[in-house]
Amino acid sequence: MKREKANRRLMVRLSIFAVAMFGFGFALVPFYEKICEVTGINNLIKPAAAVENTQVDKTRWVTLEFDANSHGLEWDFRPVQRSVRVHPGEMIQIEYEVKNNGDKAIVGQAIPSYGPKHAAPFVKKLECFCFTQQPLQAGEGKRMPVQFVIDSTLPADLSTITLSYTFFEVKGASTAPARGGQG
Repeated sequence: MKREKANRRLMVRLSIFAVAMFGFGFALVPFYEKICEVTGINNLIKPAAAVENTQVDKTRWVTLEFDANSHGLEWDFRPVQRSVRVHPGEMIQIEYEVKNNGDKAIVGQAIPSYGPKHAAPFVKKLECFCFTQQPLQAGEGKRMPVQFVIDSTLPADLSTITLSYTFFEVKGASTAPARGGQG
């Protein structure tokens, strides 16, 4: 009888413990969500809320003008857009079009320049056709992207920047298409 009473008491204690642990598990969910909301860690509660880039200076506008030249080449080369207005710190992508009007394949290299000259350190290019040589077959044309950010530390007196590219022929560069699987 004494043993039966001890077993029953143990069963009640274990049942209370199991119910308490089950309740604790349910209580952890809102507690976890609140901690994540406060700390900003793994915030799955409000996925629609976009994270804003704090590097973008929305109080200012900068006008970017684009120019294109080709030196000694029979190429048509021009920006798709002549200008854009952006906030410093905002990522921008523009495109240039180029076409080889000559009767032979040519490899060109674009060299950038900036106006005013002291604006150059504030133009941070992420992708640019000027990073590599551009081979064009006779009659071939293509669009080439430039992706960049105007540094948000741009001096306040700079409100217009001109980005100009000049294509030059790369003498002695191969215009043959690359061969795959050779090695």
